[in-house]
Amino acid sequence: MKTAFLISNVTIVNEGESATGSVLIRDGLIEEIFNREDDTAKIAADKDIELIDAHGQFLIPGVIDDQVHFRDPGLTHKADIYTESKAAVAGGTTSFMEMPNTIPNVLTQELLEEKYQMAAQKSLANYSFYMGASNDNIEEILKTNPKNVCGIKVFMGASTGNMLVDNIDTLNNIFSKVKMLVAVHCEDEPTIQENIKIFRDKYGEDVPIEAHPLIRSEKACYKSSKLAVGLAKLYNTRLHILHLSTEKELELLNNTTPLSKKRITAEVCVHHLWFNSSDYGRLGTRIKWNPAIKTKSDQHALLKGVLDNKLDVIATDHAPHTLEEKSKPYFKAPSGGPLVQHSLQAMLDMVTEGKISLDKVVEKMCHAPAICFQVEKRGFIRKGYHADLVLVDMNKPQTISKKNILYKCGWSPFEGHTFQSTITHTFVNGNLVYENGKFNETAKGKRLQFQR
Repeated sequence: MKTAFLISNVTIVNEGESATGSVLIRDGLIEEIFNREDDTAKIAADKDIELIDAHGQFLIPGVIDDQVHFRDPGLTHKADIYTESKAAVAGGTTSFMEMPNTIPNVLTQELLEEKYQMAAQKSLANYSFYMGASNDNIEEILKTNPKNVCGIKVFMGASTGNMLVDNIDTLNNIFSKVKMLVAVHCEDEPTIQENIKIFRDKYGEDVPIEAHPLIRSEKACYKSSKLAVGLAKLYNTRLHILHLSTEKELELLNNTTPLSKKRITAEVCVHHLWFNSSDYGRLGTRIKWNPAIKTKSDQHALLKGVLDNKLDVIATDHAPHTLEEKSKPYFKAPSGGPLVQHSLQAMLDMVTEGKISLDKVVEKMCHAPAICFQVEKRGFIRKGYHADLVLVDMNKPQTISKKNILYKCGWSPFEGHTFQSTITHTFVNGNLVYENGKFNETAKGKRLQFQR
């Protein structure tokens, strides 16, 4: 396996600029970036360097997905770190941050480290894992090393097992004492339960999927997000709000502070930008997520929030379930769906449609996660940085079908859709791990480090 590559004659999209040039990768790092005028002939003639002529293609930094559920351990009938990291790199995601609501819940440092050891053996992408919070594990939380763990995850809404943090004293304790990034899922559980009663009284157990955004409502989201923001402001906590789904929540955010200086940041997920409540009739529980996909007005406002920088990061909340599980009636069908293989392609379709620029997609999916989480030497095409790079052909359509879906669950909400772009090559730490449908699995991803 070669460790040196020259990607030549490519349009490099990085830090708000697009320019034709070449990038030399050696020993896992970006060794040099050449502009069009530079003479790379001597380098290209080196037999130890593999030349990739990428004429007509775009080179971007690898996507950093700050919110995935890869289900390892305990839920591996629907996904695991190996299968989902493989899907990730095929879709241009080179680093992921995975959630603690596995079985067992990751509520101790010992369980957290077991996941890192597992990923070192199985993951094709770079990885980090959140330390989970419960109502009674503050001592374990405070042992977390901010230099090699992405953050603390607080479910301010129902989750698997013992992970709903609904005690205000516990929340005050976490927000006041934790000195690293705190990521939150914000939905007010009492509000949701009130709404469930209303719809159960009306429909019994046959509640239609169209009620999902009314049960997990704007009010539930806003009330919880407002509480989180209030606590963060009170204690100057480094807060990151995951998967915002409503226009109203944007009132809680600002776009006047530079991203590197923000103490409160927010993420939007691809499915909240792509789908709206009119899609429930077509896709049913396949697009049942928490927080729920909401109105077309919310969808449009969220995109505007991305464009005007109230929303800082675009991620997936990739959370696969089997089709058998998703096919159950409303209350029994689990929330979540697979997205990580197609998140970049979905956003590139929005580029093609003129809804967002390619520069902005790179900013929100590559640069911003690196800045928000202070990821060490990733997320940018810079000399000396880890060579996590993706080649995209914007003129090579790909239709999604069961034949090319790599998720262990075997399905996608995008089945039947033809994306206008294709991910052709993915480099992770300078290793060409994916090339036109073929994988090199000899090299594994690395644990992310953080400059904190």
